[in-house]
Amino acid sequence: MLGFIIRPPHQLLSLLCPRLRVPRLSVFCAQPRFKAMAVSSSSWDLPLVAVCQVTSTPDKQQNFKACAELVREAARLGACLAFLPEAFDFIARDPAETLHLSEPLGGKLLGEYIQLARECGLWLSLGGFHERGQDWEQTQKIYNCHVLLNSKGSVMATYRKTHLCDVELPGQGPMRESNSTMPGPGLESPVSTPAGKIGLAICYDIRFPELSLALAQAGAEILTYPSAFGSVTGPAHWEVLLRARAIETQCYVVAAAQCGRHHEKRASYGHSMVVDPWGTVVARCSEGPGLCLARIDLSYLRQLRQHLPVFQHRRPDIYGSLGQPPS
Repeated sequence: MLGFIIRPPHQLLSLLCPRLRVPRLSVFCAQPRFKAMAVSSSSWDLPLVAVCQVTSTPDKQQNFKACAELVREAARLGACLAFLPEAFDFIARDPAETLHLSEPLGGKLLGEYIQLARECGLWLSLGGFHERGQDWEQTQKIYNCHVLLNSKGSVMATYRKTHLCDVELPGQGPMRESNSTMPGPGLESPVSTPAGKIGLAICYDIRFPELSLALAQAGAEILTYPSAFGSVTGPAHWEVLLRARAIETQCYVVAAAQCGRHHEKRASYGHSMVVDPWGTVVARCSEGPGLCLARIDLSYLRQLRQHLPVFQHRRPDIYGSLGQPPS
């Protein structure tokens, strides 16, 4: 179904900051192929972003077909940027299959996404590509690579996941990302896009606030956490962590997520969403594959930072610099 919500006023913020303009932004939740809803006229000039929720499998071409349908729907609805989740390319059954299905950035699959960006005329955040890097022959391991394409299909940034998920949780099964994946060497500086300056991260990175603080201090206005949270951590931590990162950095947070059962060994929580700098969830996907859309209001972000200037109040002389901007 296609839903439509108007974000309620931030009453507490209005009390704290009487002169702060609190916009009434339109929020969408959409499934592909359904009719678009009307947008309030006051928000037409704000950039629209689309957050895609998918259920990847080991079938790369079927996954591309599903992602491309959502991206084309996002373009039809007027989005300037579409976000895809971690492992948008595939989710394999085991590390050996992961390595077998992986490709270099110059391979066929990324070429198809480059063509898709050009065809649709919008930017793409490809949230976690299984990349055979230049050291593939030596390491026989890959990188979990977040690729940002512009509307002409050019690669504007690549971020390789720095925090690998090696955990054992009762009820969810062990996760050993390092069995097949190398950690990235560092952060990428935020990138200017039609929606704002975007800081790139991936899934498990959300548990490390130093990373989000570093990106915010480097100028990020939007943080993106493409993810594949599981059935145990998802209900307990997903929304809490996303809202915390938004509040502490005063950034928009965009989180495209995997959902549903990928194969007999793995399932994901879903609940893709967009959180504003006040910590309000302004868009959320329903169950199953689909997309949600939200307007990004950078003037609202700047006013909030002006009235609640937390970065000016930081005390690195007491607790050090918890997040150093990327060099």
